[in-house]
Amino acid sequence: MKVLANDGISKAGEITLKEAGIEVLDNRVAQDHVASFINENNVDVLLVRSATKVRKDLIDACPNLKIVGRGGIGMDNIDVDYAIDKGIYIINTPTASSKSVAELVFAHFFSLARFLHESNRLMPLEGETHFDAMKKSFSKAYELSGKTLGVIGFGSIGQEVVKMGISLGMKVKVLTRKPRTETLTLEFFDGQKANFEITSTNNTDDFLKDAEFISINTPQTSEYIIDTPQFEKMKDGVYIVNTARGGVINEVTLLDFIESGKVAGAALDVFENEPKPELILLMNPNLSLTPHLGGNTVDAQEKIGVELAQQIIEIKKKL
Repeated sequence: MKVLANDGISKAGEITLKEAGIEVLDNRVAQDHVASFINENNVDVLLVRSATKVRKDLIDACPNLKIVGRGGIGMDNIDVDYAIDKGIYIINTPTASSKSVAELVFAHFFSLARFLHESNRLMPLEGETHFDAMKKSFSKAYELSGKTLGVIGFGSIGQEVVKMGISLGMKVKVLTRKPRTETLTLEFFDGQKANFEITSTNNTDDFLKDAEFISINTPQTSEYIIDTPQFEKMKDGVYIVNTARGGVINEVTLLDFIESGKVAGAALDVFENEPKPELILLMNPNLSLTPHLGGNTVDAQEKIGVELAQQIIEIKKKL
């Protein structure tokens, strides 16, 4: 069996595959040439992340392809149903990067609440000449402890965000399409554990009215989850972080509500016009920005690679 890891795979994942007698090709093939490369090299498995698209034309052009794997949660770059209809196994790693994404959410929350995103820009330019003025301008900062954390989405990432919020002493609210209850376990360094039973709501108005820090952790949507009606119902001075997908929040409207003061600050790791975010977003001092880094940690990539490899090995036994 041959695997093309077109968007890369961790060393641990590669070793796991090779130890199982599976050949790994770590070529980076341009999208237009992926199909021909697969056919010419008798590739059985195509592994991708977000860069390579696996659409119907690619699937039709590669009749011998047996497995398509996505390193991560979202499958929006793969025509999943069509591939399954063609007899292709589809695998992904829905939990491997959850902690990494959740930690990025709080990295942005801390950055926004303490003005780190702005002070890091200005200190090299004005730290020597306007130190006291900047100190004063950044003095209206907030602790996260005791604040209300609102989490939109209750999948593996949303659950990790909730657990981190609880560990910081935040009050927690979760919004889902249908209310449900989950028992979340916080595990500590000394072996102690604490269970928390969290019940989500589908009442958007109630959810938004007192949430002070909002994290969006949903799959890709066909329409905005957060737009003018939702912004208007939020508490004044709210902070928002989107590490989900571009298009779940109206970026233009977001800037309007930042300008009005309704939104104190926001962070975007994903963008509607990715990979070329709008310049007006990039230049806004009230935004904390990262280039789609959610699962980009060494730890997450190791887990993703090994989890994909293990799934491939199991499927190979069935073929």
